[in-house]
Amino acid sequence: MLALVGGLAAQGQRPAPGAGLRFDVASVKEHRDEVRGGSISGPTPGRFTISSVPLRFILLHAFELRAHQLVDAPAWTDDAFYDIAGTYPSGMTLPSDAEVRAMLRTLLADRFGLVTRREMRELPVYALVLARKDGRLGPQLVRSDVDCEKWIADKRPQLRAGGPSPVSLDGFRPACMMITSRQFLTGGTRTIPQLTASLQSLLGRAVVDRTGLNGAFDVDLRWAPSPDVPPQALGSTPSLDDAAAIVTAVQEQLGLKLESTRAPVDVVVVDRVARPSPD
Repeated sequence: MLALVGGLAAQGQRPAPGAGLRFDVASVKEHRDEVRGGSISGPTPGRFTISSVPLRFILLHAFELRAHQLVDAPAWTDDAFYDIAGTYPSGMTLPSDAEVRAMLRTLLADRFGLVTRREMRELPVYALVLARKDGRLGPQLVRSDVDCEKWIADKRPQLRAGGPSPVSLDGFRPACMMITSRQFLTGGTRTIPQLTASLQSLLGRAVVDRTGLNGAFDVDLRWAPSPDVPPQALGSTPSLDDAAAIVTAVQEQLGLKLESTRAPVDVVVVDRVARPSPD
């Protein structure tokens, strides 16, 4: 979202699961075409591909990190886009997601000279708390008693199946899942930790649940992004105006409050990374 390969062993720490796995054949090329779509294939059969993705986002994907958890990556990793293709080891037709990420971490250590370490750092975070002393929630955070395990086991639809939504583009929220965009989020039968995960993707900062709320909720949240700022990727640092709009919307619509504070956060520190030599 990392070298655990190449970095942690030197620190005497336990290697990450799958450490040592590597692609049988791999190609790394800098993407210089002005047309930049950006895609990461996931564990598809036979091979793994990345197309036109900046190195910073490749690092985030390899280590399953949020943007705020990657520390000291050089500025050039935002602007250097890469195409990567790797074939799986013999006999491994369809590896797990964790195995693919492990192979990608090995490739980053081998080809980019990546060395990292994990540590806890005290960073700015948002604490999510109740906004009202009486504990009343906002109009768009409503308790749900849907059994999501049964819903999914019964293969019931999830899109457009969670009831009317005042914020989604089609007027319906999903069932037992969350949809997050740059202007709204909507979800059916979601826990507060699942809500905080979506909020920290939007805010580019860790969000700590201090509400004390248990159970699941239907949640609908909309805010107005700043018209003067180009759209940002989810997980990147938002503009001050956009962050303020989200904070205000959370309080008014959900009855919750995002308070700025500091707390220990698990981060990956980039000690070394370099542009790879051409294939």
